[in-house]
Amino acid sequence: QVQLVESGGGLVQAGGSLRLSCAASGRTFSSYTMAWFRQAPGKEREFVVAITWSGGSTLYADSVKGRFTISRDNAKNTVYLQMNSLKPEDTAVYYCAAAGPLSTVTSAYNYWGQGTQVTVSS
Repeated sequence: QVQLVESGGGLVQAGGSLRLSCAASGRTFSSYTMAWFRQAPGKEREFVVAITWSGGSTLYADSVKGRFTISRDNAKNTVYLQMNSLKPEDTAVYYCAAAGPLSTVTSAYNYWGQGTQVTVSS
């Protein structure tokens, strides 16, 4: 069992930066692929980025490549999402998720956080 708690969301102007954190409980955190998804009002939840348990492999959505960076610290049971050059279209609730395989599909992830709101003003 893994419990996930996101933090770091907020309001930022376009072009600004935010860093999201996802703190996990459970002794098996280091064995899970971790990911970030987001959901804007009226839209489906979409994949943003994922990282394998070792941090050796990552997968990014085309819309965030070159702007967002995922990292993890297994000693702290925490995964991070550094978001730079933010755009109004990045506005959404951002969710942290945990799974076994590296995947872009929501159904592959067994554990989810409650989400943190990111709002980018133009």
